[in-house]
Amino acid sequence: MALLNYLNTTHFDFGALAMLAPEAKRLGITRPMIATDAGVRAAGLLDKALEAWGDPASVTIYDETPGNPTERAVLAALEIYQAQGCDGVICLGGGSPMDLGKAVALLARCGTPLAQYDPLAGGRDKAKDIAPLIAIPTTSGTGSEASLGFVIIMEDGRKLTFASPLFIPKVAICDPELTLGLPPAMTAATGMDAITHCIEAFLTPVVHPPAEGVALDGLRRGWRHIERAVADGSDRQARWEMMMASTEGALAFVKGLGAVHAMSHAAGRIEELRLHHGTLNALFLPAVLRFNADVCEEKYARLREAMGLAPGADLADAVADLNQRIGMPAGLAAMGVTEDHVPGIIEFSQKDLAARSNPRRASADDYAAMIAATM
Repeated sequence: MALLNYLNTTHFDFGALAMLAPEAKRLGITRPMIATDAGVRAAGLLDKALEAWGDPASVTIYDETPGNPTERAVLAALEIYQAQGCDGVICLGGGSPMDLGKAVALLARCGTPLAQYDPLAGGRDKAKDIAPLIAIPTTSGTGSEASLGFVIIMEDGRKLTFASPLFIPKVAICDPELTLGLPPAMTAATGMDAITHCIEAFLTPVVHPPAEGVALDGLRRGWRHIERAVADGSDRQARWEMMMASTEGALAFVKGLGAVHAMSHAAGRIEELRLHHGTLNALFLPAVLRFNADVCEEKYARLREAMGLAPGADLADAVADLNQRIGMPAGLAAMGVTEDHVPGIIEFSQKDLAARSNPRRASADDYAAMIAATM
C-alpha cells in the first residue's frame, strides 16, 4: 500500500523571507531561537532574517552549529533555548542548522536523551511532539526544509538519521535571494546534494508515483542549471531553479534514499576530516549508479530522459563528467580519506537507515568495492 504524505507549507520565490513574521505569528511563535552558524551570520543573512522578524530583542540566537551537527551542540542549544524561555525554532542556513534546529525542537517537547528516538532502535514512535518549527534554507541542496528527517553525530561516534513526519517543518521559507552570495564551490557541492536526493529517491523500491514525478522534475531542473549557478552566482533564474530542485529532492525522499547516503553519512562522521555531505554524495554517486544498474534498467531510462541524455548513455559517466566540470574533488583521497578510514565507513554504511531503501542490498564487500572505486 502506498502512503502519500506532503504536509508542510512552503513559501517559494524571491522575497519570500517577508513571510517570516506572519507565519511565526500564525504558529504561535513569539520568542524564537534562530538556529544558524557563524558563516550565515558573517554573510549578513542573519541580519536579513532579523529585519524580516521585526523585533530582534525577542530573538535568541544560537550560531555555533558545526558543519556536521553533533549531539553536544544540540544539547548546548537546547540549554539556551530553555533558559531563554523560547517557544519555537527558526532554522536559518544549510542542512546543519536545520538538522540541529529539528533536534532542539524535538527535545524541547519530548525530552532527552536524543538516542531514544533512533528509528533503527524502535524509537520512532517515542517522538510525540515538537516545538513549532520554521526552516529558511540559505543553500540549495539539503532540502531539510521539506523533509521528515535530520542527521546528528552522536557522542558515541554514530551518525544517526532520525525520521518522522513530525520533523517536517510546519513552514518553509525558500527565498533564492539568500543564495546569491553562495561561493561556487559550495554552490556545486550543495547542488550535487540536491541532484543526488532526486536520483536516489526516484530509485528506491518504495511505491510512491507522485514522489517519483517530483524527483524527476527536480532532477531536470538541477541537472540543467547547476553549471549556470556555479559559473555565475548572480544568475537569478539558475538560483531559483536550483532551490526548487533542492526542495523537490526533499519532497521526493519521503520514499527514502540509498547507498550513496549510507556511505556519505558513514564518511561524514569522521570527526577529524569534517567532510562536506554534498561533496561526498557527488563522489559516491557514480559508483552506486554502476552498482544498481542491473536492477534499475527501466528507471535508468527515465533518468536519462530527465537529464537530457541520449538513450543508453552511461549515467555514472555523465555524473562523473559533471563532477569534473563543476570542480568536485577527484576522489576521497583528495579529501583526506585513507585506507585506515575504510573499515569504519563500511561498518557504518551497513548500519545506516538509508542503506535499507537502496534498490539492491549491498554487502560489506560491495561497500568496499564502491569505496575503492571512489578513492
